[in-house]
Amino acid sequence: MKSLSRYSVFFILLLLSFLFFGAGYWIAPGFYWGLLLTLPLSVMGVYDMWQRSHSLWRIYPVIAHMRWLFEELRPFLRQYIVESNLSERPYNREQRTTIYARAKGQEDYHPFGTDLDVYTPEYEWLNQSLTPCDPPAEDLRLDIGSSQCTRPYNASIFNISAMSFGSLGRRAIEALNLGARQGNFFHDTGEGGISPYHTKHGGDLVWELGTGYFGCRTRDGDFDPEQFRDKARLDQVKMIEIKLSQGAKPGHGGVLPAQKVTAEIAQTREVPMHQDCVSPPYHRTFSTPGGLLDWAAQLRELSGGKPVGIKLCVGQPHQIFALTKAMRQSGIYLDFIVVDGAEGGTGAAPQEFADHMGMPLREGLVIVRNALVGCDLKQDVRLAASGKIHDAYSIAANCALGADWCNAARPFMFALGCVMTKKCHTGKCPTGVATQDPMRQYALVVPDKARRVARYHERTVKSLKELLAAAGLTHPGLLQPSHLCHRISPAEVGMMDKMYPFLKNGELLDGTNHDVYRQWWDMASPDSFAPQG
Repeated sequence: MKSLSRYSVFFILLLLSFLFFGAGYWIAPGFYWGLLLTLPLSVMGVYDMWQRSHSLWRIYPVIAHMRWLFEELRPFLRQYIVESNLSERPYNREQRTTIYARAKGQEDYHPFGTDLDVYTPEYEWLNQSLTPCDPPAEDLRLDIGSSQCTRPYNASIFNISAMSFGSLGRRAIEALNLGARQGNFFHDTGEGGISPYHTKHGGDLVWELGTGYFGCRTRDGDFDPEQFRDKARLDQVKMIEIKLSQGAKPGHGGVLPAQKVTAEIAQTREVPMHQDCVSPPYHRTFSTPGGLLDWAAQLRELSGGKPVGIKLCVGQPHQIFALTKAMRQSGIYLDFIVVDGAEGGTGAAPQEFADHMGMPLREGLVIVRNALVGCDLKQDVRLAASGKIHDAYSIAANCALGADWCNAARPFMFALGCVMTKKCHTGKCPTGVATQDPMRQYALVVPDKARRVARYHERTVKSLKELLAAAGLTHPGLLQPSHLCHRISPAEVGMMDKMYPFLKNGELLDGTNHDVYRQWWDMASPDSFAPQG
């Protein structure tokens, strides 16, 4: 009898279906309405018993579907009912609440003290000064462009990181760019090319060139210099960013599935419509450090002298030193380097890549900072940080470790209304941000969301000014590693300048005494990314 109990719900549904049918026929037609519930479920039970794909359905007809229902509801139940304000990842409820409040212009003060446990190893802080100053009145900006750049760009300290048209819908792209124009900061196009929705409102653009060369490619997928020149010289395009890798899936090419390659996306990317749009894992235009610099110099010339840099998630450290050696040897400089952390990522990625490939932002940032400073290049090559940056503290912390400015992607998605359902790759984004579905995009009202994007930026930079003032500083460029403290254990605290090595200017050229950095330096060659020795 126990073995039959698993069929009890199915048998009851069958019995009720017969009863409703009989009662409707013999007593009153109103009983037929009961069949609207019981008959479809009974048919489902019959199908479950005969199908061959799901064992649970065959053994537990009808009721096994509850498992799939709760799996679908699980993210929402966890987010809204089960998890605490600090337990969610990648962004917890408290972090998202701050972003939402700033974007909407609501109160973002936090009452009753911190919810963080200040004695756990995850806690860190900035050291304030006994002589704080007034927050700087001027906007926090910096010039980007080496001595080889004839059209340097004056950028905000905080900007929109790479998110392409295709990953995001047209209304989301519009709102981001309009918000960037209203707030006077830049909007990175992502590797999907420059779409009409990037240019509609005139916000500053950084054009990202990935391995697919979308928007400036030949029919065979090679780089097309003439197409690049025509678009790179648009006044709205302020800088060119060569994407070597990204935090979410470093060393892995992207795929936009055929069903997402609409007519507009196909035209923007210059690829066939309704076919998988594939980004190779590597560039065809270069294979050596010197080749990369030669191509960057070509892009700088074709763009009319605009800043050209690279974005990467740091992997094998000696390759960073190979690049700085090549800059010293050739005399060709990049204008900037953006370090993307492995914790970053707005698009979908294989689980193994998202969890275990690439270097986290902090370690990668310190290595690139030391490579530039140790080779006496930091005064020419600006350094940016990108990867789970969402508030004034995360900007300040990265600036203390060597960044000149910061970019963010997911926080600006939150400003657009993203609720972190993690359905970006399915095309079923419930807020119309990461989808090409016209009905879902209808929910996103561009003027309203653009204002939220600009307001989130404005209030985050305002909070950064207040943090700097508390530390007695007037610009993020004055932050040093010694301003940043990290708890190691309940009874031990370390200043960041003691936890990481920070090389002195020209130290690699003079011969560093740091064993690990000396080893990486000796392994690096300006002629190859392969390890030497």
